[in-house]
Amino acid sequence: MMKNIIITGAGTGMGLSMTKKFLANDWHVIMGVHNLDKAKGVYQELVQKYSPEKVTLKQVNVGDSKSVAEFSKEVNTENSHIDAIINNAGIFTGGQLQDLTEEEWDRTMAVDVKSIYLMTKAFVPGMIQRRAGSIINIASVAGLLGDYSMPAYNAAKGAVVNLVRSMALDYGPYGIRVNNINPGATNTPMFKENPETVKQSYRDASPLKKIAEPEEIANVAYFLVSDQATAITGQNIGASMGYGIWSGQPKQ
Repeated sequence: MMKNIIITGAGTGMGLSMTKKFLANDWHVIMGVHNLDKAKGVYQELVQKYSPEKVTLKQVNVGDSKSVAEFSKEVNTENSHIDAIINNAGIFTGGQLQDLTEEEWDRTMAVDVKSIYLMTKAFVPGMIQRRAGSIINIASVAGLLGDYSMPAYNAAKGAVVNLVRSMALDYGPYGIRVNNINPGATNTPMFKENPETVKQSYRDASPLKKIAEPEEIANVAYFLVSDQATAITGQNIGASMGYGIWSGQPKQ
């Protein structure tokens, strides 16, 4: 029986790389995307390469309860079960607290944190019934550290960093594993828009002097979902090229 995985934010960047990784390993991928029109071109390419039976494209606003309810109704009707979920969709909001609008703050929390609650509420009952499943949340090193002019993003990802522990405790007795991946700078289309000086500053901050590729994050996600990682749950797995491990003390 083919395994089914939901990946949100699947139309670009890390989400698209994860989609390709799971398709290449004979999973059926349900691509959850916010903008259906933008994702149709990529979806058609995947259909041609892997067949329409292996990939499904659906629109969902992960921070909106009605949208997630409609999405889950369709997905649960069309699929006998869901084996795994990757909560990858997220947004970045910069600016100091006094400069952020309430709408910007609320939207950041909705997409980056509330979405995990909504997706879990929609799909974990089926996993509990089957007593099996894997959930991956894409957090960030920004959830472990502070950053200048990033309080909304830091707060949202910080919530996800601790949420994984509670989820793992609650769902472990049902055979459901829950883990986070904490990327740092990753060479997504959005990151590529930065000036070269900014990109180089991230390389310099990494012990490996590299920026992670989306495919490298996808490899971590596939491992965590696979049967090779059955002893791992409740963990924040760093995939940041070592960014954030330095205490800040000068070299001796």
